[in-house]
Amino acid sequence: MSTNSSSFQFTANSKDPLIITGPCSAETEDQVLNTAQEIKDSTAHVAMFRAGIWKPRTRPNSFEGIGSKGLPWLKKAGELLQVPVCTEVANGRHVEEALKAEIDVLWIGARSTVSPFIVQEIADAMRGVDIPVMVKNPINPDLALWLGAIERVEQAGIKQIAAIHRGFSSYNKSKYRNVPNWEIPIELKRQAPQLTLICDPSHIGGKRELIAPLSQQAMNLQFDGLMIETHHEPDAAWSDAAQQITPSSLAKLLASLRTGQKEASNNNDYPGLKAYRQEIDRLDNYILELLAERMNISAEIGAFKKKEQIAIHQPKRWAATVKRALEIGATNGLSETFILELFQKIHKESIERQSKT
Repeated sequence: MSTNSSSFQFTANSKDPLIITGPCSAETEDQVLNTAQEIKDSTAHVAMFRAGIWKPRTRPNSFEGIGSKGLPWLKKAGELLQVPVCTEVANGRHVEEALKAEIDVLWIGARSTVSPFIVQEIADAMRGVDIPVMVKNPINPDLALWLGAIERVEQAGIKQIAAIHRGFSSYNKSKYRNVPNWEIPIELKRQAPQLTLICDPSHIGGKRELIAPLSQQAMNLQFDGLMIETHHEPDAAWSDAAQQITPSSLAKLLASLRTGQKEASNNNDYPGLKAYRQEIDRLDNYILELLAERMNISAEIGAFKKKEQIAIHQPKRWAATVKRALEIGATNGLSETFILELFQKIHKESIERQSKT
């Protein structure tokens, strides 16, 4: 199928999320076409076929993609499935080769999004072309970088743009390959509500057993679609084998997915929910008043410390405060992570208030 790029629209609804699937990397023509055929045979309803042609790897001497000779394989897979195809581009040359091969949709990867120079080069290569573009979040949890990359693509004249949430690197040990930090894509959607928001549970989880629960979480949070890596023989994949699933597993996952969850922004539609929300609003207002009172006291403490030449940060006092908060939080069923993050933010604001006196 020869798909006109400008005709593709990033449209999805809560009942029918946009499903993008295919192998992490195009390895051989047989591998790409066998995967596409199994997707077709599985009856999984997919909107787009994906495969990496150029693979930016963290370290050298690993498989870095088959290169441009794989682009025709990708088009054949799209013809087999009768869907558009997409691949990642990491520089201007990639864009030119992908456009020449009539690839329908491009995406900018996490390693590229971190660099405004790289994103600008890619955006410049797209200028004057009507093609949909997906932008993955940067590796590090930086909303401004993500928004900046999207804005550079917009300024190049691209009208159809989607954001892909693939999680964020962290130095902390986690069960995820890339921690979700769901609050960041949620804030992105608040600031740019026109964006289609797609979740990549394969890269977040890093393990195939995590893909289904992460996909459901994305649906619970009203993401518009999913990008899930599939391979006809995932254990033999040349890259990221652990996070790829078979097309038949994809079909089962999609069949079990709870979609079509209702929008409840209008309180009048759900009187019971309205009562709960009114109580939440009351408590939120109370919390904000208490925080304002606490910061006013912090300012007074700052003035006292300045007069008496006392250091603003007191490590022993801070350690005791955290210990007490964790104990009280645990007694009340609040997680340690939540309490730590909350009090770290309060402490940061308190230090800033004291520093201004």
